[in-house]
Amino acid sequence: MKGFIMKMHKEDLEQIYRSASNQFDLTESSHQICLLELADSLLDLKQTSPAQLSALAQKEDCPLAFKLAVKLVQSRKYLKQISKPISIGIVFAMWGEHHRLLEKSPSNINGENSLLTKVTQLNWACKGTKVNWQLYPVDDGCPHGSFTIANRIASRSSQPEKISVLNLKDGISATKGPLAKLKNVDDSRKGGAIIHGCMQALDDGVDAVIYTDADNSVHMGQLGLILAPFVANNAQVVLGNRKDPLSILVKQEQRWGIGIKTLRHMQRMVGSAIFSQGIYDTQAAYKLFSREALVTILEQPTVFDFSFDTDWILAAMQQQQHIATVPFAFIDSAAESASITQGPMSTWLTLLQGLVKALRARGADYNQEMAQLIDKEIKTAEDLDRIIDLLPEELLHASDAELGNPQLMSPAALKQWLSKVRAEQLATIT
Repeated sequence: MKGFIMKMHKEDLEQIYRSASNQFDLTESSHQICLLELADSLLDLKQTSPAQLSALAQKEDCPLAFKLAVKLVQSRKYLKQISKPISIGIVFAMWGEHHRLLEKSPSNINGENSLLTKVTQLNWACKGTKVNWQLYPVDDGCPHGSFTIANRIASRSSQPEKISVLNLKDGISATKGPLAKLKNVDDSRKGGAIIHGCMQALDDGVDAVIYTDADNSVHMGQLGLILAPFVANNAQVVLGNRKDPLSILVKQEQRWGIGIKTLRHMQRMVGSAIFSQGIYDTQAAYKLFSREALVTILEQPTVFDFSFDTDWILAAMQQQQHIATVPFAFIDSAAESASITQGPMSTWLTLLQGLVKALRARGADYNQEMAQLIDKEIKTAEDLDRIIDLLPEELLHASDAELGNPQLMSPAALKQWLSKVRAEQLATIT
């Protein structure tokens, strides 16, 4: 009889695997529903070991939905093991999110119903566990009324008390505190909104805050994956790492030209204090900060734009906080991305300049020659537009792991190359 049961479970697992879809559209509610049903089916297979699921998920031809479901299964199982009550705040900024907050329709083709989808995902993950969650969507000065839209959606949800919709403009009138430097909402580019949400979450008494994006790119059912190092190993900061071999990364389109290698080389060289620690995915929108870490970080934030991630990581390092990284699943939601709306090179300009500013403010070790090059040569988004489709010969065959090494291409060599490119392009124009 035992052998028959094991065979039945094996056949059930194989059937689930074969029937799993290789497609997952963030705008399709049916895909979201089917994924949770798939995860539930795998959880029901009591004789199936975590090792079996992991092995199948790592197969080269594994269907995408199955791989995603395995992440959810791992998360759910861990959450059920947590023995002490824990309160988590989930913060995300809203700027230009008026379409993705709403459902998909003929007039809103990029709609993701993202706020209510997060609620559904968190309910699924935390049902019957000791984990309590609260969502903090924060309007970052959205010109399209994301605050009003999110409030309306929250009021009509089945759990309005679990959603605290905030508006950054309500937090920047303070004369002291982390937002005192902001004169108006236009002084923030995401960072200010995340700070405002974190401050409210801390006031509400949460044990930790998770920062994510407003879209559906990160399935919140993965909550257990990012909580595990915090709960089990007392990690004060947990960073999602899309570059981990066990992560699932789906890019819907190629956003950058070949020159992205040059920008990463510059970023990693000047920010070696971070990147030399094996933290390569600094911008992943899936990070956890303990209450203790956040109180310290928010004492004096350096920047309030897209580069706040590296500032917070540097602050945690400065305080010798325990930092862990975790693999997770990320599906790019590119169509309405702020980096596309505002310009990819505008975002990269902010990242480079903000990193240099934070390194100096935090007193971290950094490559001063590269920082000076960024100061003098990278002043506008147009400076980056000029090189994004070009690549120096020194970086042509460089692996991702080699980027940032001054011996590969020094700041002096990079400056010479930039001057050459500028001269050639001016000659073409004239």
